[in-house]
Amino acid sequence: MASRTPTCFARQLHQAARPRNLLSRQTSPKIQSRAFTRPTAARHSPEAIKAKTPAPHPISPRAAALLATISLLSFGYALYRTPPAAFDAAAALHSEDEGYGQAVLRDDRDPNLPRFRMSEIRKHDAKSRHPWVTHGDKVYDITEWISAHPGGQVILRAAGGSIEPYWNIFTIHKNQYVYDILNQYLIGYVHQADLVDGKPAHETIEDPFADDPVRHPDLITRTLKPRNAETPEQALSAHFITPNELFYVRNHMWVPKLTADEAEAHVLTVELPDGTTKEYTLRDLKTKFAEKKITAVLQCSGNRRSHMSRGSNRATNGLQWEAGAISNATWEGVLLADILADAGFDAATVRDGTSEAQHVQFSGMEAYGSSIPIKKAVDPQGDVLLAYGMNGKPLPRDHGYPLRSIVPGHVAARSVKWLSHVTLSDEESPSQWQRKDYKCFGPNQTKVDWEKAPAIQELPVQSAITGVKLGEWTAQQNQATPSSSDGPAKEVALNGYAYSGGGRSVIRVDVSLDDGKTWSQANLLPDQVSKFDGKAWSWKRWTFNGAVPLEAFKTPEDGHETDEDKNTIRRGTARRPTNESAQSTKGNRRCTTVAIKATDEVYNTQPESHAATWNFRGNLATAWHRVQVCTDCSPNAIVLNKNSDDKNSSLHEKS
Repeated sequence: MASRTPTCFARQLHQAARPRNLLSRQTSPKIQSRAFTRPTAARHSPEAIKAKTPAPHPISPRAAALLATISLLSFGYALYRTPPAAFDAAAALHSEDEGYGQAVLRDDRDPNLPRFRMSEIRKHDAKSRHPWVTHGDKVYDITEWISAHPGGQVILRAAGGSIEPYWNIFTIHKNQYVYDILNQYLIGYVHQADLVDGKPAHETIEDPFADDPVRHPDLITRTLKPRNAETPEQALSAHFITPNELFYVRNHMWVPKLTADEAEAHVLTVELPDGTTKEYTLRDLKTKFAEKKITAVLQCSGNRRSHMSRGSNRATNGLQWEAGAISNATWEGVLLADILADAGFDAATVRDGTSEAQHVQFSGMEAYGSSIPIKKAVDPQGDVLLAYGMNGKPLPRDHGYPLRSIVPGHVAARSVKWLSHVTLSDEESPSQWQRKDYKCFGPNQTKVDWEKAPAIQELPVQSAITGVKLGEWTAQQNQATPSSSDGPAKEVALNGYAYSGGGRSVIRVDVSLDDGKTWSQANLLPDQVSKFDGKAWSWKRWTFNGAVPLEAFKTPEDGHETDEDKNTIRRGTARRPTNESAQSTKGNRRCTTVAIKATDEVYNTQPESHAATWNFRGNLATAWHRVQVCTDCSPNAIVLNKNSDDKNSSLHEKS
């Protein structure tokens, strides 16, 4: 068993050669000899042999001696003239010739492609001008794939050996379209002498995720490697500022690990349009520039993607987040605009339109990259931060330690973690994540031109229900819930969040207890304070207390739901409120759909249906959030609780 231990990834990336044009390597296939084999004699029937065999003639002793002497001389001469036969030990170990147990090699693969020994393949490692990898018994020159690979130069960790151990960790690669891409770079086969059961010897690698930090058990994990986990609903509802340990986690690879001393010495390189650079250590940033604090939401572009999948009844490509890929924190750091000015960039050229730079590119230690428009970066009210603190503590490792960018009001994909390089350029980041991800397309578009679609920057208005609690049946209607009936109604308490990008404040959250037929307004909690210039980077939490009329509970719990009803928990199921008893008679349970939508200060609002905004990547799932709520509607249940209506009503008004 071979063993390949990776070195420090950050150092390996800096040592790796830049991608170069692919130069095809033409090597003639090696021809294997069939050593120590013997020809098979022609076979005849016994009758034929008897018929063709002439009668023996007697030979004199003198003639027999002469013939024997001639035979010995001929045999000796043949031994003298014949060179030693080549013995292929590898062939002897790998296969046998039928009938004789003699070892030979067989190779039925494409004879037009060359064979490479593993010793040759290992030379094409991360330092080679032409890095190679193997997959199965095939050899690939990935020189041209590096720049297009979603993980950038991370693929170089496998250079010079098998890519399979890494793909066993990054299982997202185990898709046919990935294999199709890899096959474009096929250059030959592993030499059959280096194969065991048709494959190269198994390689072991260190798990790059072995040093990842320990996560809070309440986080809802969507993928383990890399770790992607959302904030639980109760934390979204309970905290205006999300605790660090419950802040949602979005990683594309493993988490870099630095000691405190290494972090203080961490270098940020700023590159200007003319190619000049200036370096800052983390210590420089903390001591030479004024500290700034910004409270801002970060939200993944795929937040509520699962709602889009279920609500449109169409699959989407990506992590199937519920409503927890969003969190709010207070970030501490220095303004990017101050750093750019210190590095020599004149922000006035942006305002007067003469700047060569149109974009600010961010690059992380683990190869992730992204960019934002230069106007956002130098805007005095843009508040783009180079953050080293989060909620009064150093950045946690999962959230960018020791340094990250924070771009308030923009999709979280622009807030690059483990930041190492800032580049001012006339073009967007060349990163795969900037050019071929985090974009949206029409509901009919599945084969797309990535270059023609703009990258997501500012986020649209969004809201979600994060808590549902049913009370008792009451004979009195809540005035906040319009109804033509004076009959029984079920008390309900809802809470959640609302947010809009670009610094636009949410001004209203509308609530419907009957799937959009009638509406009321939620109560916005006063825990968000906008900046003096009116910019609102945080979310708003909201609460609602009302009552659902009996006639609104129409759908049987096991009955058919509308597509939009399905975006609650799972297709074909309904949410049981946290305080709802499971002992009610199942046949009497009926459901209603509660829905919410938010409106921001410029009167942007959420679309009614995911079907209209569906895109194959499942980005920006911002349709009304619907939750199906069910309860026991049997006459006995309603009558049983009538006597406590007043008591329960007052309790819920205080909750």
